[in-house]
Amino acid sequence: MSVPEDEKLLPLVQRWPRASKFLLSGCAATVAELATFPLDLTKTRLQMQGEAALARLGERARESAPYRGMVRTALGIIQEEGFLRLWQGVTPAIYRHVVYSGGRMVTYEHLREVVLGKSEDKHYPLWKSVIGGMMAGVFGQFLANPTDLVKVQMQMEGKRKLEGKPLRFRGVHHAFAKILAEGGIRGLWAGWVPNIQRAALVNMGDLTTYDTVKHYLVLNTPLEENIVTHSLSSLCSGLVASILGTPADVIKSRIMNQPRDKQGRGLLYKSSTDCLIQAVKGEGFMSLYKGFLPSWLRMTPWSLVFWLTYEKIREMSGVNPF
Repeated sequence: MSVPEDEKLLPLVQRWPRASKFLLSGCAATVAELATFPLDLTKTRLQMQGEAALARLGERARESAPYRGMVRTALGIIQEEGFLRLWQGVTPAIYRHVVYSGGRMVTYEHLREVVLGKSEDKHYPLWKSVIGGMMAGVFGQFLANPTDLVKVQMQMEGKRKLEGKPLRFRGVHHAFAKILAEGGIRGLWAGWVPNIQRAALVNMGDLTTYDTVKHYLVLNTPLEENIVTHSLSSLCSGLVASILGTPADVIKSRIMNQPRDKQGRGLLYKSSTDCLIQAVKGEGFMSLYKGFLPSWLRMTPWSLVFWLTYEKIREMSGVNPF
């Protein structure tokens, strides 16, 4: 089947708009991930400290992993493992964000423009934005779960080395192969339930807040569609996303990092609910906000870098603003 001559002359972003937006968001996410990844690693290490459920396996969690705070944890990684170890696990993180960000951005815009639709005055109601953000997060994260699983487990390899435990993986591809061999296809989606729960909350905070705040500023203030508006909107979205997503992120990280039997079943937690109950009972409610400071300090610049980059490359590619 031949392509019409007039269609051949169209720019790629107009011929394949969804594929183009997927790639553009993936590029923006890669830049943001590289810039802020050390904070993500620090956050993950903090979330694993003092894990009460490890006592069931006879591991002295609280003594072997003292609470050190964000700055001391980051400095400890540099001193004990080396500066470049702050980017340990960045490769699967980039893989994850290309899939995750591409999936969520394309899904959200499709829901906004086609499925849910804007009102007659071109306004996108908040309730529709909330639904769209959560659904986009669920879809994007489900696709990206295998890469997220590898990222979390590789981030903990430096800690295992310091504790005298054997390393589990030689690299990203070995990690994928080993998880697949031990748990099958199902093993690659370990922790997917708390993962999509977190993604729904984070995207309700990120996509919904950014979209709502940006269009409110453009329609109701002297601000126009520019870097100032994008910056203010992304700062708001980063804060809201951190507040909503941190508890689910703690649960997700613990479920993904827990040891497993030969059938791929977790040895510490039966489900995300079980993990939540054990964390609150054994460590207190605020354990759900372990790593909040690095999470917020990472989410805010990540959101800022992502949205500024994404809006700019959309403009350079001839795509309308988000």
